[in-house]
Amino acid sequence: MILAIDVGNTNIVFGCIDNGNILFSGRISTDIQKTEFELATIISAMLQSKSIDISKFEGAIISSVVPPINETLKCAVKLAISKEPYVVAGCEYLDVALDDPKEVGSDLVVGACAVIDKYPLPIALVDMGTATTIFVIDKNRKFLGGSIIPGIEISQRALSKETSLLPSISLDAPKSVIGRNTIDAMKSGAVLGNVSMLDGMLGRIEKELGEKVTTIATGGLSKYIIPFCEHKIIYEENLLLDGLWIIYNKHKLQNL
Repeated sequence: MILAIDVGNTNIVFGCIDNGNILFSGRISTDIQKTEFELATIISAMLQSKSIDISKFEGAIISSVVPPINETLKCAVKLAISKEPYVVAGCEYLDVALDDPKEVGSDLVVGACAVIDKYPLPIALVDMGTATTIFVIDKNRKFLGGSIIPGIEISQRALSKETSLLPSISLDAPKSVIGRNTIDAMKSGAVLGNVSMLDGMLGRIEKELGEKVTTIATGGLSKYIIPFCEHKIIYEENLLLDGLWIIYNKHKLQNL
């Protein structure tokens, strides 16, 4: 059994994984001001609430796109479960075709590792969180690169902040593409605008590759968008936890 941790810009997701099965997952807000003792207390309370026996842990793994929290979180994990976590660094488990492979984030490495052996290639990997990212893995298992777009919530907060009359909105489905009041018009833009963006980008990717792609989506905001897309998109809620399990075992085999 391992403790898998995915640190994003908005949330930290914790998962307890045993033999590939996610026993539970939970999240807290990402806060670089928290000390290792505060984070250890949170981790311990989370595990206790799920009746997890910490003596059963064989190890832990962390993926992070927030470097300032990494050392603090490593110490917290060691305090909570007495295991030194492995931190995913770079693209050692992925064939990357970027101009500078060091630019690929650990979240992208983890997501790619999770889908390569599970779905038909080529793959478009969509993550709709703080940012919306669309990255492509070709039929030869090579990570080609992709696109980074401002996330839906970031865009909506900026819209409300920079205008005097536009409020904050929820991401409920709009009644129609033609909004007949301010709220519905904003929902149309936020939801159907992102639907059109995603469909359009996937169409361009397929045109550039010259073949259809399998599209996998993750990230908390994907569920508001993909039901309305014309492209078939498979939603994987725990994609990064699955990828962390895969990478943990690859790392373990390399260090036997």
